[in-house]
Amino acid sequence: MMLEREEYVEQTFFFRTFRERLDDGYSTQEILYGMKSELLSAVNLPIAIGVLLTEIKLSGRMSNAMQRILHYFTPFQVFIVKEAEKEEGRFDFRIALQILEREARYRSESPTPQGSFFYQFETLSRNRLGFDHGLDAIANDPIFDENWKYWINVVLRRQVGIIDIARLIYVRSEFYQLQDDEEPQPVLFGEREGRIAKASIGRDPLFLFSALSRHLDYPVVPRIIQVKELEDPAVADLRRKLELLEKKLQLLQEELRGGINLERFYVKE
Repeated sequence: MMLEREEYVEQTFFFRTFRERLDDGYSTQEILYGMKSELLSAVNLPIAIGVLLTEIKLSGRMSNAMQRILHYFTPFQVFIVKEAEKEEGRFDFRIALQILEREARYRSESPTPQGSFFYQFETLSRNRLGFDHGLDAIANDPIFDENWKYWINVVLRRQVGIIDIARLIYVRSEFYQLQDDEEPQPVLFGEREGRIAKASIGRDPLFLFSALSRHLDYPVVPRIIQVKELEDPAVADLRRKLELLEKKLQLLQEELRGGINLERFYVKE
């Protein structure tokens, strides 16, 4: 079942503060110890953090503890942390915390199955986390009813990568049902989602997710920002001098081999 709003408010604060303190150089155990006493005592998150602390001492992994308390953490939250904890993976733990922070904030407001699905599915796509276990985690989220679970586990799993995701969304929307005379299927998406999906058929799926976020105010998946470091002026000057020396050395080598060929410097009319 879905948790109370206060739980998601505290989860938002927890994931955001966790990420900020990692950036400040604190260890995971130090962060969890501190957060346990800072959170609202009326919610269950401090109890869950106690379970996390115990598991970290034993195995060093938060996801193992989260897996045991699925009545509190969702399968999607567990999946994201598990992917971030993989030693061979490239999924940054700070990005994972930011993803969980935004999802918890969305759940603390007025979440819908449509908004949750788009956010979670885009997270899998953008970070290349794989659809096998990822779709399992999404389908088992308590925000989805049986129609949603069947569509994610059976229809989407079989056709994703083969049929355009925009088309799959369009045919299960109110907008499609209004125009089609076939036997109606359970409607999962509204008319506005259907219009946007139809207009996005044949395009990059990331354009679809971006349009949904703009027009329907669905949460935006965090992205890794590549910061281009400015070159030190002294290093740039040294690099230019080395390039000049290399050109001079090439001219000297040509002269030793029989003279410099000046024809390459002539301007051809």
